Amino acid sequence: MIISIASGKGGTGKTTIAINLALSLKDVQYMDCDVEEPNGHLFLKPLIEERISVGIPVPQVDESRCTYCGKCAEICEFNAIVVIKKKVLLFPELCHGCGGCSYLCPEDAIEEVEREIGVIERGKAGHIEFVHGLLHVGEPMAPPLIRREKKLINGRKT
Repeated sequence: MIISIASGKGGTGKTTIAINLALSLKDVQYMDCDVEEPNGHLFLKPLIEERISVGIPVPQVDESRCTYCGKCAEICEFNAIVVIKKKVLLFPELCHGCGGCSYLCPEDAIEEVEREIGVIERGKAGHIEFVHGLLHVGEPMAPPLIRREKKLINGRKT
């Protein structure tokens, strides 16, 4: 069974309720998906056993192959790649990792490389299996980290 405490203004007690539920049940997995500011660990004090790096693919341009046609910039909805005369400017923090730029490049000059946006920590707090995500400070892309964390849901636990 999955019990989820979600949505609500900060300070309303979501973490307090979730922690107390986890402590009162047996065979529990506690997952803190507030990746921007998780705080369940402050109460449970888990022993972290594993750290998983989470990243998104971002473009890397081989300018020796690039003809500066600008197709990559045209497709980028988030302006993460800009072509100005004979220069390609990349703004990795704006990239959503869709891969459109590398797919459309007629010169095959764009390769996708992984850019770490955060980490997931797994461990134990007594009888509780503990998981939380930590988004790097200043990182605007929380959803990929949350999606990766949710893949770790253990359906055999409450």
